[in-house]
Amino acid sequence: MNDVLSEQWLSRAVDLMVRLVEAAGAVVIFTGSVSAFVWFLVVAVRRRGTEGFVPVRLSLGRFLALGLEFQLASDILRTAIAPTLREIAELAAVAAIRTALNYFLAREIKDERQELEHRAARSQPDPADPSRSR
Repeated sequence: MNDVLSEQWLSRAVDLMVRLVEAAGAVVIFTGSVSAFVWFLVVAVRRRGTEGFVPVRLSLGRFLALGLEFQLASDILRTAIAPTLREIAELAAVAAIRTALNYFLAREIKDERQELEHRAARSQPDPADPSRSR
């Protein structure tokens, strides 16, 4: 029973989990990048303005944010077993950078979404507008 719960076994199990979570993050980012690139090509061919790229950026941003969350989770798992002070410091630095990236990415997504909603509201005629009456 001691062998099953040994630190070496636990270390191997956590290492496997770290690799799986890192792979999940990489798959999410790769999938989002490929999807956004295909969507970008479609928009570039169909439209001439840059407004069509905003939804593409929003979609890619969501994938990047999710992928960053997976990467941060793998970093946290990596330091789960007997971390050294150096590993904790590295985790703190990486977590701060990824959290900052995620924060600014989320803020940009929010701003872009609001801009899209604002444009959509401006493009729809106001039914209460008296100049529309015939």
